[in-house]
Amino acid sequence: MDRSHITSWLTDMDGVLVRENHALPGAAELLEQWRREDAPYLVLTNNSIFTARDLSARLRASGLVVPEERIWTSALATADFLARQSPGASAFVVGEAGITTALHEAGFIMTESDPEYVVVGETRNYSFEAITKAIRLILGGSRFIATNPDATGPSQDGVLPATGAITALITKATGRHPYVVGKPNPMMFRSALNRIGAHSETTAMIGDRMDTDVIAGIEAGLHTILVLTGISDDSEIAKYPFRPSEIISGVHELVRPSSGDVHESGAAGTEDRPADPSVSGSSDGSPEDVPAEEPGAPR
Repeated sequence: MDRSHITSWLTDMDGVLVRENHALPGAAELLEQWRREDAPYLVLTNNSIFTARDLSARLRASGLVVPEERIWTSALATADFLARQSPGASAFVVGEAGITTALHEAGFIMTESDPEYVVVGETRNYSFEAITKAIRLILGGSRFIATNPDATGPSQDGVLPATGAITALITKATGRHPYVVGKPNPMMFRSALNRIGAHSETTAMIGDRMDTDVIAGIEAGLHTILVLTGISDDSEIAKYPFRPSEIISGVHELVRPSSGDVHESGAAGTEDRPADPSVSGSSDGSPEDVPAEEPGAPR
């Protein structure tokens, strides 16, 4: 697969760069390659609990150097979207530091008194009182926004209810559906492109999920690369009517040997994994705390 036209990169975090506290093969080398080539890139995650600074520190603990300005969360995308819609507006937030910090920095006022928006993000301590307040405010006319649609998230003890589960409860009580900013809404990818000054025609999206990373990338007009180090395998891919631009075994396949460092092993710069015609193929080009073991792990 020819990637010579690709100059900018978006990549998912969990299942692509890291898995359960550990960097995946080739992740550190790929990040260094982008740094060395001064390639614009962002690491995307639907997680809205943590700030970009928190996530940068967590990635560093896994052996990956990603500056906080290279991380784009669903919380940051939500704040960016709302700031464009209604600069300096007010909001009632159900969520943690990731979304509250993003909204504060975007100039929003946090209030429980007649806010313009009710924003629901992810938290490890959902409060019945806060959910009740959100329901009453939405019924009173506040607009309903969610950072991401994920119904569950991983933890050391098993799955936890996440943003999508709480918004479903609020929808049942109010009859109102939220506008969801995070993946698979291509809005998150478009805001990421704006953030780094990139164009869809020359940007690739690397992800491990067909239902979020790949479909949103296709709808945003990006070159899509599915890696098999996360949740997707051939049987999962076959469930969907669309296909990524290419399928590779992992991000190590995107690493090229640096000049003067060509090795016989071929661990870097390997050929693309041939796509099985029954489960893959090129798209028509039409226009995700790192650890999965910890509550609120990025997706």
